Amino acid sequence: METLDISEIQEFDQFRHLQSTLRDRWKTIELFDNSEADILIVPSLSIDQRELRKIEGCEHYEERLLFSLMRLRNPRTRLIYVTSMPLHPSIIDYYLQLLPGIPFSHARNRLLLLSTYDSSLKPLSQKILERPRLLERIHQALRLDKAFMACYNATFLEAELSLKLGVPLYAAAPDLQIWGTKSGSRQIFAESGVPHPDGSEKVWHPQDLVTAANDLWERQPTLQKMVVKLNEGISGEGNALLDLKPIMNVAPGHGSSDQRVAAISDRFATMRFQAKQETWENFSKRIPELGAIVEAFVEGEIKRSPSVQGRITPSGEVEILSTHDQILGGPDGQIYLGCKFPADESYRLQLQQLGLQVGRKLAQKGALERFGVDFITVAQDNGDWDIQAIEINLRKGGTTHPFMTLKLLTTGRYELSTGLFYSQQGRPKYYIATDNLQKDRYQGLLPNDLMDIIAHHRLHFDSGTETGTVFHLMGCLSQFGKLGLTSIGDSPQQAEDIYHKVVKVLDAETRSDNHDFPVFSDYSFPMAWDGYGY
Repeated sequence: METLDISEIQEFDQFRHLQSTLRDRWKTIELFDNSEADILIVPSLSIDQRELRKIEGCEHYEERLLFSLMRLRNPRTRLIYVTSMPLHPSIIDYYLQLLPGIPFSHARNRLLLLSTYDSSLKPLSQKILERPRLLERIHQALRLDKAFMACYNATFLEAELSLKLGVPLYAAAPDLQIWGTKSGSRQIFAESGVPHPDGSEKVWHPQDLVTAANDLWERQPTLQKMVVKLNEGISGEGNALLDLKPIMNVAPGHGSSDQRVAAISDRFATMRFQAKQETWENFSKRIPELGAIVEAFVEGEIKRSPSVQGRITPSGEVEILSTHDQILGGPDGQIYLGCKFPADESYRLQLQQLGLQVGRKLAQKGALERFGVDFITVAQDNGDWDIQAIEINLRKGGTTHPFMTLKLLTTGRYELSTGLFYSQQGRPKYYIATDNLQKDRYQGLLPNDLMDIIAHHRLHFDSGTETGTVFHLMGCLSQFGKLGLTSIGDSPQQAEDIYHKVVKVLDAETRSDNHDFPVFSDYSFPMAWDGYGY
């Protein structure tokens, strides 16, 4: 972290004091979840914008926290949702119509939608700070003694916004975000006794990375691959795979250290990068800015990538929320595409325990709110699984919105003893979710078109059976042909069947020769929406 001057230290002390009021207000999980509150949602992706641009449709990812609108199911909750650009009215209507037992108009009157009308690739929090009148409007709309602010991730921008508004931020403070980096994750794993692959500390120069890779190879002479990671990459986009097989002639025991260093340096230029169109020339320039690590590649014939999610409440309690088996893609299976809930029963209870160990260590450091831990599991000959922790996400992630969608729609409970989620009727619930259902043929579909398709084919979530699909990232659809969805069922197979039905229907509705698209003149949405009424 950069050195702070006196005024910045004073401001940060004020931020910490403001944040500490959360502990006094909500001393238990139940109080926090069910009390009267004004919630300010600032879904700013305050991360390196060059890394963010590697994700197609990233400008619409502010929509990923729209599951928060389901908090309006609590009639004592008021919510402000701020975005860079206005959201399509039908997207907002879609989420509000999902709320069972709450009149649409009642929920809408407790929702305030605001926008900066700025589509530039700057963090949303920065855009808000640059608009004093918008800041004042937000400030006036909040009951400060009942308000808190939630975000995608917390940086000094969010801390400054919190102070300007006088609203405590429910997230890990900016100076704690180090524990969500690749190197910080490794330190937490070591301190909490969680198994993780051998690797290096953070380095700031490409040549130091070469040296770290050589040191790792000497410690692990049987290695065939390594993973090189930018310290602050997201969704696997900052990863590259270093294949050692072509230089086995200089492996430990065969060549000198100088020969290995030279060979590794040459191999860096030929690494397989997970991000599209990434090159070593560009990647290496990011190392002095972000730092990087090198890590042993976990080998295995039967290998999976599960994760565990938890939260740390203002009172310091650590709660395990969920486990998932992640669906990964990209050249070497390191890009996050989606997930299945829950993780496989053969290791999900172990994941929970390891997640608790990590969460308690993070709580000791002072962290708050969401954390997730990604793992790699490898099947062993004796039927057990070798479990290795890979990284911590000290923010909301790709598994946050599908689980919270399920939780807020059903008001069910997660049972730690089984690792399952049960509806209020006692039925276990399962889902498959993705942010990356993307096909060229979907381009040109407007949000209203998607609503027509959902209604015509009955693809929507049914609050009676508590099964069906909830859609998100609808703003990505027209330009990028990209959509997110969470398909919920009473069994893993039913969830998968529901998911595949959605894909089949969308494919059929977007055939190039399809001229029979249904038009529903009597199924319209409001043409105007202010959403300003409390």
